[in-house]
Amino acid sequence: MFGNWFGRKGDTTKSGPFYRPYPDETANHIYNLLFCDDPSLFSKDTPQGHLGVVLSDSIDRETLDRIGNDLDVESRTRVLAFNRLRAMKASVPRKRLLGTIVEMPLHGGLDSLAIFLDHRLRYINHTGKMAIFESTPASLLAGVDDILRASQFVVNRYGPWDKTRRPPPTGELTRMTFLASDGLYFGEGPASDLLRDRFAAPVLGAVGRLMPLLVDEALKIDRSNSRDASQAPLN
Repeated sequence: MFGNWFGRKGDTTKSGPFYRPYPDETANHIYNLLFCDDPSLFSKDTPQGHLGVVLSDSIDRETLDRIGNDLDVESRTRVLAFNRLRAMKASVPRKRLLGTIVEMPLHGGLDSLAIFLDHRLRYINHTGKMAIFESTPASLLAGVDDILRASQFVVNRYGPWDKTRRPPPTGELTRMTFLASDGLYFGEGPASDLLRDRFAAPVLGAVGRLMPLLVDEALKIDRSNSRDASQAPLN
């Protein structure tokens, strides 16, 4: 069944659109950054390190290849490197998963969860409130790895989607997007159908188990930040 929901190949595009599923523009910016298909979004501030190198106008294939295959480089930077290599018609490794994004319409908004191979996490609640983890808390590690394993299982069995990224899902549609070395993969459909599919169900099941733990961790951070703010000296 999952094949019925999975993206099929189309024409290659060099950059993705900018969608606005949230009332807040900061949340929209973070949302579009998740997909790594518009390098200009990463150039808002002068980028440094590997990201600055990947975005450089003078970058060469050998450097892009080295960065893309470096496991110590941030996953999104690696996606950008592989994207540039493909735009240059250079060869890239096949089906190396670098990130999973799950989008689910909820209460008139959109819940978006992004999990990257380097264990960075981004969660945007349907209200537009965000939780950003630059490293995975210990309580979430097992759940994150479950999602990544299930996602790689999907990527291993399908091909990348080469058309422009679709607008955010609405209504009953749930979407899973997989960022890989050879492109963007995605599957979508009603959650009730996906949960009966042997490829989609393990991903969504792992996400369902992770979410309560992630929300707890985000609330801890909020409480800690609130205490710090209340204890800060007045100027």
